[in-house]
Formats: sequence, structure tokens, C-alpha cells
Amino acid sequence: MAQALSTLPSSYCEKFSGAAGFFGPYGGQHIPPALAPVINAIADAYASAKADPAFQEELTYYLKQYSGRETPLFFARNLTEKLGGAKIYLKREDLNHLGAHKVNNTLGQILLAKRMGKTKIIAETGAGQHGVATAATAALMGMRCTVYMGAIDVERQYLNVERMRMLGADVVSVTTGGAGLKEAVDAALDAWVADPEIFYLIGSAVGPHPYPVMVRDFQSVIGNEARKQILEAEGRLPDYCLACVGGGSNAIGLFHPFIGDKSVRLVGVEPGGKGVKVGEHAATLSYGQPAVLHGSFSYVLRDGEDVAPVHSISAGLDYPGVGPEHSLLKDEGRAEYVTVSDAEAVDAFLTLSRTEGIIPALESSHAVAQAMKMAPGLDRDAILLVSLSGRGDKDVDQIVALTKA
Repeated sequence: MAQALSTLPSSYCEKFSGAAGFFGPYGGQHIPPALAPVINAIADAYASAKADPAFQEELTYYLKQYSGRETPLFFARNLTEKLGGAKIYLKREDLNHLGAHKVNNTLGQILLAKRMGKTKIIAETGAGQHGVATAATAALMGMRCTVYMGAIDVERQYLNVERMRMLGADVVSVTTGGAGLKEAVDAALDAWVADPEIFYLIGSAVGPHPYPVMVRDFQSVIGNEARKQILEAEGRLPDYCLACVGGGSNAIGLFHPFIGDKSVRLVGVEPGGKGVKVGEHAATLSYGQPAVLHGSFSYVLRDGEDVAPVHSISAGLDYPGVGPEHSLLKDEGRAEYVTVSDAEAVDAFLTLSRTEGIIPALESSHAVAQAMKMAPGLDRDAILLVSLSGRGDKDVDQIVALTKA
């Protein structure tokens, strides 16, 4: 289902703004007719499951007993003292089973797939963390699993490829186009169109309705826990919440429970890569324009009438689109979106490792880098709450190669 990039007339956006599956003008279901009954069945099943206490109880059980929630909120005292400004707290999603926030969502969706009687799961993955989480939860539920991954990411995230295979998943290396995350999504969508009996377990808050809502709901455990924890630790809410943004699942999971708290500023950190030219970054909200991509109307990086090539040192952030809820938060000014370069992310990766003994994922390192920029200019009683979305074991070979070059 690789699709042409298109914009929508304002009359369409006005008609559907505020409707189910829309965030202002963003979101919707821009899909082949053959998939409409399949996706609507998922939407109906999720609405039923969300209102079912038994479903929520089962999800809570697995989040606690399988994934190990709740994750700690850690005061990064050494990093705070080194920078000499605001207090930095880390929401430790890297301590989830499998090493990232992705399992919050895969547990929710795999339980929904089971509820619907599905037995075959497909997923896309960039850095491999969503692929690993999908493979693991599919194994847990006794389901077949196929993961689509860009050939470039297969090479640079080889450890996660082998983890997926050990967990029983088939990994399909996608060699078309830029051979990255976008192409992995294209391939997964093509496979879904070919076999609608498959359950497509999307890894970020993107795609057609109901996926942006589902993924946000499942990932909001991050912000709900963090909100309670920071109140217990500091007696007040943070001044800033920071999270890296590719598709935007960990960010919307952190942000959503704080959206109504106007005193809390929300900062999404996009991959600035190695420059501002087309193909040098993957900063969709900073440089993109609204268009339709992968079944949803949202901000998209464009190169004329085509989807732009993207780059990030982080395999999990090099996606040319973003979740529709982030697009609305940007337009409304409720969240701000900034960029961090490859070099800044690597510096943050090494700094956090050496000051706190925590090796962050390169994705998470973007958020840490922004906190490192902001903290020295803020009062010492200010609070920065950072989503540490994953651990950096998968990135060690890449960092070693860079630092030895």
C-alpha cells in the first residue's frame, strides 16, 4: 500500500474536525476500500475492550507481572550537578522488560488481537525495539509473527534482529526505496492488504484510526505513572516534560496526562540529523507540511510532491511522518518541537552513561540532549521530566564505530 503523497482540501478538514479518529483536521482513515471493514472491526473491538474492566484488568496484570511496571522515576543527581541548573528526572522506560516503552503498546494490542480471535501478527520496526516487543508478546500469546524492517536498519540493529528471531518471529528485510522505516511500513501495509485476516500491530501513534488513539492510550501509562511519581517526589508537577519524537508514541504517552496542566510545558525533540537540507534530518514537525501518509493526515516531510528521504543516527526516529495528535498540539501551541543533531545525541548518550551509569538508547539520547541544553539556563528549583524511552545496548556497536572513527 505504498501511496502517493496528497493534501486534503480545507472543506474536508473542516467537515471531519472533532469527529472520532480526528485531532482537529488531522488523523482519519485514508485507506484502500478493501481495508475499511478490517480497520473498522479493530476500532469497534477496541472501543468494546477499552470499556471492559476484564480487558483492562488483564492488561494491568501483564504490564506488572510480565513487563515489570511501574518503572521508576529517577532523579539524575550527578547530571543535574554537572549542568548546574534545573533538576533532571528520568522516567525509566528502559527498565521495562525488553528494554523500551514499546511493550506497553504491544501488550495492549496483542490482547486485543486475541480478543478478536486473530492468530497471525505483523509489525514494522525501525530500531528493532517494537519488533522485539511484538515478537515477544506474540510468543507469549502463542501467535505467529512477521516483522518488516528496512535493510539499512537490519544491518545497524543486528542485535535486535537476532532477538526477534530467537523469539520465533520471521524478519523480512525490506530493500525498496531508502530501505528504512517508511519502507518497512509500506511493506507491512502491502502484506495486510493481501491478507486482511492478519492483525497489524502498529508500533507508533500513526496510521489510520483507531491506531493513534489506541497507541496513545496504551502508552499513557508512562505519563500517568510519572505524574503520580513526581508529585510524590517533589510535591508539585514538573515545569517541562521532554521526549524524543519520531512517530511519537513515547512522547504522546508522556504528554497526554499533562495536557490539561497548563503550567507544564511539553517539549518534543526531533532528530535534526546532520543538517537542514532535505534528506539530512527526520524532523517532521519542524520542517514538514500537512499531507496524507500511511493512512493518516498529519505533518509529513516532503520533497516536492514526494515523501522526502530522511536521516537520523537513530534508527527509531528516521520516519518522514508523525502522529496526528502531535500535529494538533503543534498547531495549537500546546507543545513545542525542537531539533537535536546526531552529534548532540551522541554526546548525550556518552554523558548520561558516564555521569549516571545509564546507557540510553540513541532515540532517548535526543531528549536527554535537549534537557542538557535547557537545564543550565533554568533556576535550580525548576524540574525537567525526561522520558528515557529505551536502553542503549542495541546502539553500542554503532557508538563504538563512531567514537573510533
